[in-house]
Amino acid sequence: MPLRYLRHAQLNLAAYAACVAAAEQVVPYAQGVWLQAVNGPWDAVVEPDEATGGYRSVLPVPVQRRLWGREALQPPFTQQLGLLTTAASQHRDAGEYLAMLSGQFARLHVQLNTDNHAPAVPAGFRLAERVTYHLPLSADHTALHAGYCADYRRRLRLNAQAAAPLRVTEETDAAELIQLFQTQKGDEVGGMKPAYYRRLQQLYHALRADHQTVLLTVRAATDHELLAGALFIRYRSRLVYLFAAATPAGKKAAAPLLLLDEAIRRYAATPGLVLDFEGGTIPGIARFFANFGARPVPYYTLTQTARPWYLNWKR
Repeated sequence: MPLRYLRHAQLNLAAYAACVAAAEQVVPYAQGVWLQAVNGPWDAVVEPDEATGGYRSVLPVPVQRRLWGREALQPPFTQQLGLLTTAASQHRDAGEYLAMLSGQFARLHVQLNTDNHAPAVPAGFRLAERVTYHLPLSADHTALHAGYCADYRRRLRLNAQAAAPLRVTEETDAAELIQLFQTQKGDEVGGMKPAYYRRLQQLYHALRADHQTVLLTVRAATDHELLAGALFIRYRSRLVYLFAAATPAGKKAAAPLLLLDEAIRRYAATPGLVLDFEGGTIPGIARFFANFGARPVPYYTLTQTARPWYLNWKR
């Protein structure tokens, strides 16, 4: 059947959810609960299955409505979306789906997933490559730990040998971690509006209800001050390092290393599971991830900018 562009009100949400859950590409960000929390209603290009009434493939389209027209922009805390296919899919070229978006939006910026090949780019689109970092967790912790850089192994060893070593605990309330991020890193991250932090809280509560969240923290031994925290999302064969922050004292004490090492320890020896560090375009952050033995994996972004609405009268 031909592909169809469906507005949110036209989507069969149960069919959409079933397609995402069965997709060959594991993309936690494509879940309806995720998109609703960080974006609100979304559209999708779908490959319908006439026999079942479901969808063989979906490409979610996060839509925002503005005074000057509709935009399709990657929502916050949503690194990848792109094309999700199932075994029954007949249309497997992301370019076919993207062509159906041409001319529909005043602005468009979407990011495909790491399993989408570079598509044939429709006229008017610009393609760019980005990278994230992946660490397969099939090996046991001893083998994974041996893949850390020497300095990381040394700092973890020193903490373990300390008279009062820092310890990682699991918590259930993300509010303090989000506040720590705003205090320590808010000024460094451009475009982080207050509304985005509220969306993150909504996302956390929605995913926690579905048992997808792992919130780890490190606190000072004396006054229990929060030194560092990290929010991981566990979905199918992905463990996503979604959100993290640390104080200067926490960084000095290697608290971020402890958090990631604990997550790796917990999920080591899980066949097929991959830790996605969710980043790597900034050199210093890329080195931090690579020092755990992670490897760069590319994904693609597509951008299209229509003429401003106030110039549309020109010929």
